[in-house]
Amino acid sequence: MSSFRCRRLWPLVFVLAAWLALPVRAAWLALPVRAAGPVDVTALPAGSLTLTPFVALLEDPSASLTLQDVQAPAQAQRFQAQETQAAALALGFTRSAYWMRLTLRNPGEVPLERMLVVDNPRISHVHAYLPEGRGVYRSILTGSDTSFETRVYRNRSFVFPLTLPAGAEAVVYLRVQSTIGLLVPVQLWSPEAFHAHERSDYSRQAWYFGIATAMFLFNLMLFAALRDRVYGLYLAFLAFAVATVGTKNGLAGEFLWAGNGLGSNVAYWSCASLALATLLLFTRRMLDTPRILPRTDRALLGLVLFYLCTLPVYMLALQSVARAAILLNFLTVPVILGVAIAAAVKRQRSAYFFLVAFALLMLGGAVTTLRAMGVLPTNAFTVDGLQLGSALDMLLLAFALADRYNTLRREKGKAQKALLETQQQLVETLRSSERELELRVDQRTEELQVLNRRLAALSLTDDLTGIANRRRFEEVLAQEWRRAQRQGQPLALAMVDVDWFKDYNDHYGHPAGDECLRHIARALADLVGRSGDLVARHGGEEFVFLAPVTDAAGALGMASRVVQAVHALALPHAQSPLGRVTISIGVACVLPGPHDVPEALLRSADAALYQAKAQGRNRAELAPASGA
Repeated sequence: MSSFRCRRLWPLVFVLAAWLALPVRAAWLALPVRAAGPVDVTALPAGSLTLTPFVALLEDPSASLTLQDVQAPAQAQRFQAQETQAAALALGFTRSAYWMRLTLRNPGEVPLERMLVVDNPRISHVHAYLPEGRGVYRSILTGSDTSFETRVYRNRSFVFPLTLPAGAEAVVYLRVQSTIGLLVPVQLWSPEAFHAHERSDYSRQAWYFGIATAMFLFNLMLFAALRDRVYGLYLAFLAFAVATVGTKNGLAGEFLWAGNGLGSNVAYWSCASLALATLLLFTRRMLDTPRILPRTDRALLGLVLFYLCTLPVYMLALQSVARAAILLNFLTVPVILGVAIAAAVKRQRSAYFFLVAFALLMLGGAVTTLRAMGVLPTNAFTVDGLQLGSALDMLLLAFALADRYNTLRREKGKAQKALLETQQQLVETLRSSERELELRVDQRTEELQVLNRRLAALSLTDDLTGIANRRRFEEVLAQEWRRAQRQGQPLALAMVDVDWFKDYNDHYGHPAGDECLRHIARALADLVGRSGDLVARHGGEEFVFLAPVTDAAGALGMASRVVQAVHALALPHAQSPLGRVTISIGVACVLPGPHDVPEALLRSADAALYQAKAQGRNRAELAPASGA
């Protein structure tokens, strides 16, 4: 190997050394930094606060202490402040239960709502005791090994809403216990900041699983077309890797077995073993280790067999073997990286993709670990560093497959050229095979085009209400306008506006406003449902409906029924003089002439809507008849 190629491998060796040095770094960061004390719940920088420095901790080796026990003076004095700036308490692999005590202080003059979050979805048991005043505590028992329905707030993490009285202190107790290593990140959020964080978090998860799904479907089509086993191994690795991530971050427990209380830790370790086993098989196939590294290949096969044998062990005795399992999994990625380095030395082309892919995976894992230690700040990249590294790893492995395919195509072309000189008939057979392959690619392309057309149809639907959006309305209005002109038939249009909706949003909040709009959209869709009619959201709190071949009286009758239906919903509206949610509708009807334009119909309906509001709202008004 030349000195230039050696220099190219040094950065990867450095990444490997940094990966293996993380446990030493973790021990150094465990040094105390400051004492625990009451948490001022009004002081939340950026809307959240890591509570680790404020936690007092009590170990319960027998796992038998109750709330009354830990409140008694004999046990209460055993609580110890943790004095660490790390984002999470690393309590190790233990059968003990741990009690966490937090003192929350509200120095303000008004009660405050806060969200207490335990941001590790894989803790087996989380028992929260929330004060309700006069020494009474509300008990909430949840955890990854219990039904998802036990959670008081639907989220992949454990979230406990709190109300803190003005000028008061409240002591919160958390009892945690797990079958695996206990890593307990505890945070305090303002509701607004948490909801924004929640939306961002689930969006990132959706991006990750969307990318994984797209890669899976694309490579599934390649596998179906090419029948190459390496694509099947990649698909298996991708499926188990995504299942591992979904179980690790709590989404599987939320959406797949929410009501069953299945052991998520057993599922996580089982999926991780299968992911690593299939990854090793994929590595063997891609790097051709049976040919270029026969001794290493036998070791890889032994490791695959070992992973498969761990599955029943996890189901029967996970807590006893968890420490060894995490060490084994921790070392497997550097092992694969080492195999890739050895293959790169032997000029195996696919090995270069593996080197970059697994270096990024290890870097992502290191970022996530250093964030948990408190070395790196908490943001979208550090929180999901491992997940981001996993996504990049899967993408680069897909590129390796594509490069392998291109390499095979080039080698195939060379073989064709050689065979052309010796046997024309065999060349014709190969050309026929190429045409068949091109036909398959065309078929797949056509399928993708059909899928794109379906996605285009989805772009015409309003995300919030599920009815047509403004773009769809404008298309249909143009079509129906031309049809009414050709056939000499009337066309009616109604503009709908929710009365005092801004006051409703300010009073009840935007989530309630969104739900209100959905109720109104359903009422409109139920009453304006003839074939050819269209109900759409025009923007904000405005809706429209289009009624072809409908005269003014018929359209006004439809609008009046819609006004009555929304009034009958009896949706509370404290800021409305009527005490409930109402709507106003402006109706316009026209028999379009050859020189008329649909914008005039819209203006007439809008003017009628303005008149309805001027007449006291909760009513429908008809625009005066005109040419358009």
